[in-house]
Amino acid sequence: MIRSASVDRPFKRFFVAVATVCTFAFAGTAAQAQAQSAAVPVLSVPDFTEVVAKSEGSVVNIRTTENVAMRSSPMGPGSDPYEMFRWFFGPDFAPPGGRQRNAPQGQGEGQGPQREVPRGVGSGFIISEDGYILTNTHVIDGANSIFVTLTDGKEHKAKIIGSDARTDVALIKIEASGLKALPIGDSKTLRKGQWVLAIGSPFGLESTVTSGIVSAINRDTGDYLPFIQTDVAVNPGNSGGPLLNLAGEVVGINSQIVSQSGGFMGISLAIPIDEAMRVADQLKSTGKVTRGRIGVQIGPVSEEVAKAIGLPKAEGAMVSNVEPGGPAAEAGVMPGDVITRFGSTPIAQWSDLPRVVGGVKPGTREALSVWRKGKEVTLRVKVGEFEADTPAAAKESKAEGTAADALGLKVAPVPANVKERERISDGVLVTAASGPAAASGIAEGDIILTINDTDVKDPAQFAKLVSGLDKSRAAALLVQRGGQSQWVVVTPTK
Repeated sequence: MIRSASVDRPFKRFFVAVATVCTFAFAGTAAQAQAQSAAVPVLSVPDFTEVVAKSEGSVVNIRTTENVAMRSSPMGPGSDPYEMFRWFFGPDFAPPGGRQRNAPQGQGEGQGPQREVPRGVGSGFIISEDGYILTNTHVIDGANSIFVTLTDGKEHKAKIIGSDARTDVALIKIEASGLKALPIGDSKTLRKGQWVLAIGSPFGLESTVTSGIVSAINRDTGDYLPFIQTDVAVNPGNSGGPLLNLAGEVVGINSQIVSQSGGFMGISLAIPIDEAMRVADQLKSTGKVTRGRIGVQIGPVSEEVAKAIGLPKAEGAMVSNVEPGGPAAEAGVMPGDVITRFGSTPIAQWSDLPRVVGGVKPGTREALSVWRKGKEVTLRVKVGEFEADTPAAAKESKAEGTAADALGLKVAPVPANVKERERISDGVLVTAASGPAAASGIAEGDIILTINDTDVKDPAQFAKLVSGLDKSRAAALLVQRGGQSQWVVVTPTK
């Protein structure tokens, strides 16, 4: 035992030394991990109770009604046998097979006694202590009566001050005083990932609160306004309610959902409150919204077109048509121009232009930058007042012409009557299209106005331009069809 102990003593010293080193190493690692964890902020889910407590009293429930024709007896002689079901399920009830409502002989729709039936429900929020309320146009559109219920249970009949279908913003008012208005925030300060919450009446369930984050900003859906995209649960009945930040400020109006089922599927869209308040101010003062216009039809700029016409980036709004005598025409804007800046605002996407111009007071003069034939040109335009676009022109005439095989086109001179109708002075008329041109969408009856940076005068010049094209790169053709112009990219055959 003694020998064994004496023989084992060196090994004991070794193990003690190793254990000591490991202890110091572990302690150092733990200290390092603790220091690193201290440097990383600990994130937690925010507490929404304070925001809800001070905000929900300013959110209202909106219900609307409409009047429908009433029969004296749902099962009387000559009546529609399905009318009884409409008494229970509403005026839009459709029987199997889609049979339409049949009015008794001698009694047209809308004649005779009327009865008031529920039409829909939505939400809104108070913006002033004297009863002004913001909501969506689609919530109150077509209603005979609008009723607003406050969180204390009191119901008020509301009147429409004004509505704007293009932005889906409506301003209504109830006769009340001393109401608590929601503070208005700044939607331009929103960032992706920021916490937001919604208060509204989904499916008629008043004062329902849901939360989530901002998923995207300036989401372009083809509508007039860029939307705030969130994953806040929004359902039918939430429309018109506020989207709030953690300070309890309104940053948007919940307006739409992207859904295949009709219910929430993770994508909700809200109108930025900055845009909504601009509309509300005009509705309050004049009852309508006045927008600027310059009289152009526009489209996007693709990467291929940008490269072909020498535009540094695929940005801006490509002008496809200029209204004769309109503000843009008087300023010198031409089909095929790419508008890159309006005033001090750069036009990154083509859909930016209507929003920027629409926000300018009619009569204002603004600088307009366009990309034309490889360089930027600055024009001055006097903004007009928005009105509907004019219809496009009819199809072009047929004619025989020469061939331009590299693009697969046969062209001819443009007849005088077509030039007059289309308001052009030059160009060539496409009489047949095949190969690359047909694959790019060019068809018989189109008019070719420009190839790359060169205006087309006649078929002979067109053939010369085509023969001189670089076969290794695509060419940009400005094509007019039905009164509208568009750049089309075509790659010549080798």
